[in-house]
Amino acid sequence: MRHVTTVVGATGLLGGRICEHLVAADVPVRALVRPTSAPDRVERLARAGVEPRRGELKDPASLDAVCEGARAVISTASSTLSRQAGDSIQSVDLNGQLALVKAARRAGVEHFVLISFAPLQGRFPLQDAKRAVEEALRRSGIPRYTVLQPSYFTEVWLSPALGFDYRNARARLFGTGHGGMNWISVEDVARAAVKALTSPRAWNAVLELGGEEALGQLDVVHLFEQWSGRSWTLEHVPEQELREQCIGATDPLQRSFAALMLNVALGAPVDPRPAMEALSLRPSRLRDYVARVVAEQSLPQREPQMS
Repeated sequence: MRHVTTVVGATGLLGGRICEHLVAADVPVRALVRPTSAPDRVERLARAGVEPRRGELKDPASLDAVCEGARAVISTASSTLSRQAGDSIQSVDLNGQLALVKAARRAGVEHFVLISFAPLQGRFPLQDAKRAVEEALRRSGIPRYTVLQPSYFTEVWLSPALGFDYRNARARLFGTGHGGMNWISVEDVARAAVKALTSPRAWNAVLELGGEEALGQLDVVHLFEQWSGRSWTLEHVPEQELREQCIGATDPLQRSFAALMLNVALGAPVDPRPAMEALSLRPSRLRDYVARVVAEQSLPQREPQMS
């Protein structure tokens, strides 16, 4: 009986956590590993019991071997955070993912789990690619599919890399900072992806993932201030400036990031309840992320009084 699960994007933050959860559940795991993947990440996967197999989304011929004998495929791959030579939204997020869906169908894969993102306002290249792949997967003929549409990743969008500098108590806020978001942790998305394989209510379904509370960036700043006892310095990027970036950007990835930032300013709440019910999972609380970060950064800490 075939039972291998292939993970595409396994050397990334989310894909790596998915592999760990599968191994912990005693599921044989195969990982697509690019020739250019960081050796230490490949070695870490191998040490965890994952079978690395060479392949490349930009090389459709290599995907047949990656899918061969697999019962399920989970794809988290994107060009947005780990861009290498030749990577683009067109080559990876669109053409590469479409090629993977076709390879999975040829190989007789029974279940394909696609990590996408929740619908946002406006058209932009990354969103167009995600929706096209979602539609292709639904029409592919693969017996079971699950499209997971997480909201914005807490560990990415509320991190120093994107202007949320909790070490120095500074934040760059998009718009007024009031746009409501159901921030979701990478860990919760990893658990959802693995749970989807064995949760019939998640089969042939599109599920939005997010935390139970819709909070603006300013709400998160206030949580950090309450937990650490420090006042933050704030910088606002006006909504109009973000709109102009969207219009003026010629690079598809830059335009897409501008659109993603604009949607933070506007707010992009989701309803996580159907996914919670289908997967029997409850997402972690944002306040727990704040408490953990404050502790890990050795910042002064005091538990706020919640109303």
